[in-house]
Amino acid sequence: MSKNISSYKYAYFLGIGGIGMSSICRYLMSINIQIYGYDKTETSLTQSLVKEGAHISYVDEISSFPDLIIDNISNTLFVLTPAIPSKHSHLVFLKNQGIPIFKRSEVLGMISNPLFNISVAGTHGKTTTSTLIAHILETSGINYTAFLGGISANYNTNYLRKTDGKNITEKPIVVLEADEFDRSFHQLRPDIAIITAIDADHLDIYDNHRAFEDAFNHFASLIREGQNSTIPKSGQLIIQEKLTLELTHKITVNTYGVSPNSEYSYQNVTIENGRFHFDFYEGQKLVGNFICGLPGFHNVSNATAALAVCYGMLGLDTATLKTGIETYKGAKRRFEYIVNQQDFVVIDDYAHHPEELNAIIGSVKSLYPNKKITGIFQPHLFTRTRDFAAGFAESLSALDTLWLMEIYPAREEPIEGINSAWLLNQVVNKHKSILSPDAILKQLEVEKPEVLLILGAGDIDRIVEPIRTLYEKH
Repeated sequence: MSKNISSYKYAYFLGIGGIGMSSICRYLMSINIQIYGYDKTETSLTQSLVKEGAHISYVDEISSFPDLIIDNISNTLFVLTPAIPSKHSHLVFLKNQGIPIFKRSEVLGMISNPLFNISVAGTHGKTTTSTLIAHILETSGINYTAFLGGISANYNTNYLRKTDGKNITEKPIVVLEADEFDRSFHQLRPDIAIITAIDADHLDIYDNHRAFEDAFNHFASLIREGQNSTIPKSGQLIIQEKLTLELTHKITVNTYGVSPNSEYSYQNVTIENGRFHFDFYEGQKLVGNFICGLPGFHNVSNATAALAVCYGMLGLDTATLKTGIETYKGAKRRFEYIVNQQDFVVIDDYAHHPEELNAIIGSVKSLYPNKKITGIFQPHLFTRTRDFAAGFAESLSALDTLWLMEIYPAREEPIEGINSAWLLNQVVNKHKSILSPDAILKQLEVEKPEVLLILGAGDIDRIVEPIRTLYEKH
């Protein structure tokens, strides 16, 4: 980049409504940069951005390109999300003009790398863990900025910033979700990094499982060497205990998990009145008993990773940490209760990988051991469905009833023979069917499952509010 981001007067975002793009928008608005952009459809997120001052078009025509931006190209930062097609009229126009266009990940790196960078990576859990770290810093009165991959349920935003608290590091703290898609996390230089999982994904981007693992090895190599003797610590990698990486430089590796041999562990997990309690250990030292604000064994694991950062690396006090962990409400579409009554429970979750499905279905079975569980699942991407069909079939077979929606294509063209009927045939379950969103809502007018899971990363979220309304009519 030829000049500092703060020296731009305008910014134009292609794909402004993306969760990662919109958090950067909010940061730029906070430093008085005027925001313009395009997205394919209007959503609640784009509506929020407009209310906050952004100017957004939903028309893919060069005539919709703002004259103000054309007249101020040299003073405009252009940002692109990978979801935008290469033939998009605005993108073609900018390329033909020879105008520099930056990927979202590049801009995030430019903003965050001069700061004390806490990055959370992993196939699963990174949104929950990074949002929890930000919440703990907020409740602890620590100054920070956070760019999140989901909407915080505590604060109803994906961009958080505190400036009226105290500083505990020489450089301002920034908390990030480090996204492996399109190798975006290779633009970051963390001082502290978490890796929650390395279950192969995005094989449309990575050639094979090995290439996917190599991407995480490279991410770990980007952690800046630091100090391990005093608080706050830096040059730290916190990694789930079952994972291994090929490290090439001097950083400190800390494991976390259920094993008492890990540097940070959770033990003695109990469920009391629907809440998960656990003991948090640093080595062999009991730090304290914590109540997890989010249900699920996987969320206890995520909380342990966040505690490893906030207790082990930043030195925050135990009492404040207990408050932060217990009051954390999660991120939207991450084990989010839509209905939570004595007779009926509806949970919405972003799970779109077999391991994520295993985690939430297993946790719900533990919470409601005597109830039948119905799951609505929308597969995300033809390639992911093809590559992990056996895993999807196994995880979905654990449901008592499966209502399967058609595959959400996102950026992909259909693949012959890869469809929901093909996947459904592999699920071992007597109560399974393919239903459209309208058919699901009609079915719910007739019968309401006592435990209903809404699962997937496509546009399945559009049926969440109608389902909530149907249950409230009961």
